[in-house]
Amino acid sequence: MGAAVLGMLAALVCVLAAGADVAPVKDFNLGKMTGKWYIVGFATNAQWFAEHKAEMKVGTAVLVATAEGDVELSYANLKDNGACWRMTHYANKTDTPGRFVFHSRIWNNDNDMRIVDVVYDDYALVHTIKTKDGVSEVLNKLYSRSQEASVALQRRFTRFSLDSGVLPENIAILQKNSECPEESL
Repeated sequence: MGAAVLGMLAALVCVLAAGADVAPVKDFNLGKMTGKWYIVGFATNAQWFAEHKAEMKVGTAVLVATAEGDVELSYANLKDNGACWRMTHYANKTDTPGRFVFHSRIWNNDNDMRIVDVVYDDYALVHTIKTKDGVSEVLNKLYSRSQEASVALQRRFTRFSLDSGVLPENIAILQKNSECPEESL
C-alpha cells in the first residue's frame, strides 16, 4: 500500500474513533436552541469540501422544534450568482438529549448529529457523522447568532475539529455573505 492510502486509512480510523467519543452537551435545551443561526465555520475531510472550500460563504440554519422533541433543520445559502441553495432535514431525537439522527435524501447518507457545545444566545458547535455506503465522515459546523465569531471561538472550533480528526487545511471560517430572501408561502 502506498503512503497516501495508509495516511487516508489512518485518518479514517481517527475520525471514527473521535466521532464515537463525541458526546452532546450536558443539559441540552432544544427550546433554547431553536431559531436562526449563521453557519460561520465548516470543517470536514470530505473530498467535495476540499474542492469547494474557497467559494463557501456564511449561510443560515433555522432550527424548529416539534412537539415530540424532534427538529426541522432548514439551511439556506446565497450563491454568487444570486440564486439561493436550500435544504431541509427532519431530524429525530434519540434517547440522548442533544443527539439527533436523520437520513438525507439529497445526499443519500445517514447522519448522527450532536450539539457538543452551546451558549444559546451566542454559538453552538455541531458535530455530525455522515455515513454512506459504509463509509463515515465527520462534519463540524460552527453556528453563531451573528455572521461573526470571536477569535477565541474560532480557536475553539479549530481545536475541536482537529481533535475530531479533521485535517488543518480542511477547517474554514467562512466569509460573510448576504442572506437568501425569506421564502414566500
